[in-house]
Amino acid sequence: MIKREAQAVWKGGGKTGQGELTTQSGVLRNTAYSFTGRFENGTGTNPEELVGAAHAGCFSMALAVQLEAAGLKPQELRTSAAVIMEKQGAGWGVTEVRLTLQARIPGVSESQFLELANQAKGGCPISRLLNAKITLDAKLVQ
Repeated sequence: MIKREAQAVWKGGGKTGQGELTTQSGVLRNTAYSFTGRFENGTGTNPEELVGAAHAGCFSMALAVQLEAAGLKPQELRTSAAVIMEKQGAGWGVTEVRLTLQARIPGVSESQFLELANQAKGGCPISRLLNAKITLDAKLVQ
């Protein structure tokens, strides 16, 4: 089992409050996020942007592993992920993630490349995230 952790601290109301995110690795440390950063053009990051970065990174790594197993060595895998969030009833939902890949891989055929890329798209852990078990340990503190 591998366990990674992150923390969020939110202060104030939903639209007027401010939050900070910190990751176990320390790459994010008290990184600002807010309502305006999520739904408008405010400063700071937001959950969907972080999911996009995680998905692009996970997919690229998964594809590199698949290519290596096939005896290929990529020079560069450049992936972007557009996380699409749409209004659904009274709330919002992520409805689509659009991965875009530009790859330089010597010696790969178009068909082999597409096959391996599609395997990586379906097999990376972040692609499968929404099928994951989600648990909550909630405590109210004073």
